[in-house]
Amino acid sequence: MRLNWNKVELWLVGLIAAHTVAVGVMLLAFSSWSVLVFAGWPHADPLFFPRQAGIFHFVLAFCYLWEYFRYRGIAILVVAKTLAMVFLLGATLLDHVPWVVPLSGVMDGLMGLAVVAVRRLSGRSPCRDLDPTPAKAP
Repeated sequence: MRLNWNKVELWLVGLIAAHTVAVGVMLLAFSSWSVLVFAGWPHADPLFFPRQAGIFHFVLAFCYLWEYFRYRGIAILVVAKTLAMVFLLGATLLDHVPWVVPLSGVMDGLMGLAVVAVRRLSGRSPCRDLDPTPAKAP
């Protein structure tokens, strides 16, 4: 039996979007807990910034899914995960940050890498996203 890499990609993008929404919910609805207790920051004043980051995560998840279902694209997801990885690991090198920052950087990098790897295993190019023609259903 051959693995259907297109289906794997669909599930992977969906799971990554769900993870992004979960982080958004934590930052928006449970700002104090997620930033102070869970992540280990010493303070979260004002709560505007964690909440703003929560909304940003919702926007990202929407964009991942919009691009994927409209064009079968992964460019937004890969760029976002790459930039997040660079930022988070860079912040880890430049400052003392809680454990969640380097872990998030590594996980974001692995998510982006996994999507590119699955795209390649499906026989399609990760750069195919440049074609603005809406995709057909898988």
